[in-house]
Amino acid sequence: MSPLKLWLVAARPRTLPAAVAPVLVGTSLAIGEGTFRPLAFACALIGSIFIQIGTNLSNDYSDARRGADTEDRLGPVRVTAGGLMPPRTVLIGTYVAFGIAVLAGVYLIATAGWELLLVGAASILAGVLYTGGPRPYGYEGLGEVFVFLFFGVVAVVGSYFVQTEDLRWEAFALSVPVGLLAAGILLVNNIRDADTDRRAGKRTLAVRLGRTGARNLFVGCIAIAYLSVPLVALFGRDISPLVLLALLTIALALPLVRTVRERSDGPSLNQALAKTGMLLALFSALLSIGLLAS
Repeated sequence: MSPLKLWLVAARPRTLPAAVAPVLVGTSLAIGEGTFRPLAFACALIGSIFIQIGTNLSNDYSDARRGADTEDRLGPVRVTAGGLMPPRTVLIGTYVAFGIAVLAGVYLIATAGWELLLVGAASILAGVLYTGGPRPYGYEGLGEVFVFLFFGVVAVVGSYFVQTEDLRWEAFALSVPVGLLAAGILLVNNIRDADTDRRAGKRTLAVRLGRTGARNLFVGCIAIAYLSVPLVALFGRDISPLVLLALLTIALALPLVRTVRERSDGPSLNQALAKTGMLLALFSALLSIGLLAS
């Protein structure tokens, strides 16, 4: 592979909708209220994307060191464990990605308040400690919880806050479906890798619950995500009924749920992983269109 393609593989582009979606939703809520700061939006988007990339690179490096990414895993090749990149190069890439996120965050801190320094630091620390550090929480079944919190609640509410410097309950409510679908991406990944993770001592939620329990949890995440949108449309202040456009994506969600529940082979679950990212992207885009019309 060319160096550029290697870095693209390491960045795991299929996971990037989890970084873009919450920024779109939070910003669209603010625009619907008549507030839009283009530079703040750009910095929030850059920061979110590069925190995700930094997390992916850190995970690639740390999992290889801990022996979690073995040759018999069902997912795509990892650049460190696969010998495609030296570990030091991947580690430097991790620093660069987080460094770009920090630079984007400097503007947000300067314009929206020092509180964002704490949010940014916590987000980067969560990315590093997912599979790094002495007690990685990804190895203890807490990965999906942190994805929900940081790529749902923190990212949606934070993106709204950098536009308005205010908080409202609707931002928290809208973070629920976004966070659940983002957590669904990781859940599919961990369902696929349950057997190899168990042998490596990586006790993900799929390992702890078993494949059946994890599949049921995936179904629950999808169901709650869709049920939450009508509630926001019904009770939200100045929320357009057009947010219900997001429900059209159920046509993509239903066959995806069927695949995750019925299939265990790598190719099927790799496709399901990509389609969960697509579902999050399309769901959030339609949700954002509805918010822009508010």
